[in-house]
Amino acid sequence: MSSNGAMLGRLRLNHVALVCADIEACEAFYEGVLGLAVVWRPDPDNVYLSSGTDNLALHRGRPQTGGALDHIGFAVATPDEVDVWHDRLRAASVPIAAAPRTHRDGSRSLYCKDPGGVLVQLIHLPPQALHPGAGHTHDR
Repeated sequence: MSSNGAMLGRLRLNHVALVCADIEACEAFYEGVLGLAVVWRPDPDNVYLSSGTDNLALHRGRPQTGGALDHIGFAVATPDEVDVWHDRLRAASVPIAAAPRTHRDGSRSLYCKDPGGVLVQLIHLPPQALHPGAGHTHDR
């Protein structure tokens, strides 16, 4: 509830925005390797991509050091898909930061790096990991 008493709806994440020194390489990674679609390119310094439900904005610039972003996580449907993605990423010469592994809550994930060095997680979340308050984290 807001301070004036009006009810507010639940927030949902609309997008993540990344500053990219090499926007073309980052676009090629997110579109060509991960399969996101370019939905808008207003100018040469900005490109917006979507999976259909999740959105990513890429902005040309020099990333600041010491940022708070740990990683971007993309969900996959099954644990086996994590391994298929691992093979696909390796075939595309994408740097793997952490090979596929199964976590305590039954989720399975891997981590790779995009061309700008951003850590990207591909993760399968089983039903028990999706319940809020379950007390599970997805550590690297």
